[in-house]
Amino acid sequence: MSDASYRDAIFSTPLDRVARFSFDEQVVACFPDMIRRSVPGYGQILGMLGVIAERHLRHGAHVYDLGCSLGAVSLALAGRLSADAFRLTGVDLSPAMVSRARETFAAECPEHTIEVVEGDIRTMDYRPSGMIVLNFTLQFLPPADREAVIKALYDALEPGGVLVLSEKIVAEDEQENAWLVERYHDFKRANGYSDMEISQKRTALENVLVPDTLAAHHARLSRAGFPRSQTWFQYLNFASIIAFKDA
Repeated sequence: MSDASYRDAIFSTPLDRVARFSFDEQVVACFPDMIRRSVPGYGQILGMLGVIAERHLRHGAHVYDLGCSLGAVSLALAGRLSADAFRLTGVDLSPAMVSRARETFAAECPEHTIEVVEGDIRTMDYRPSGMIVLNFTLQFLPPADREAVIKALYDALEPGGVLVLSEKIVAEDEQENAWLVERYHDFKRANGYSDMEISQKRTALENVLVPDTLAAHHARLSRAGFPRSQTWFQYLNFASIIAFKDA
């Protein structure tokens, strides 16, 4: 996958008008670099998904990776679990992402049963699954649609199944949130982004990526039926939650 990716320079030149962010061919081409330099803790989250699957996934169960992009979640599971340990369906709304992910799986883990479909996670008919991963996906849905999606995923999970939800978050306290945002921008500067790139991307993502508080996420999971959820990872204003369905 690295051979086909490039350095993220999408916002490196001044733009008269910053268009809304979208997962188009330009983003696909540099997506691995963009994620690596833009999402604190992304590698650590991926590394733990296989461990979580080993502990909580019934052998042979189905897994969903919703908003799969280039398939990093699937590759993380395939690198940790045997080919007969799970079957996975990746779903993404971007045709460019779907096409590249299919190529990647065929080349890197052909022995695993992984399919990628182009679709909207708000309107899918979900099959029973032992694990569902939403890795920085829910934040791109309109807030009004999030409750129904989480409820549909709860209903799709088998007894004892788990949902892993990773998101950019906003702190409830304004001062705390301002500090987190400032340190996040420092993180991006340390990874080579200029102030202009940071500013232009922030403008592009306005009203496209709308974060929730951790409390809002946990409350939504509880309303959907999950008896227990916990934040297992946080790095600045990025976090990952695991929610458990009763066995």
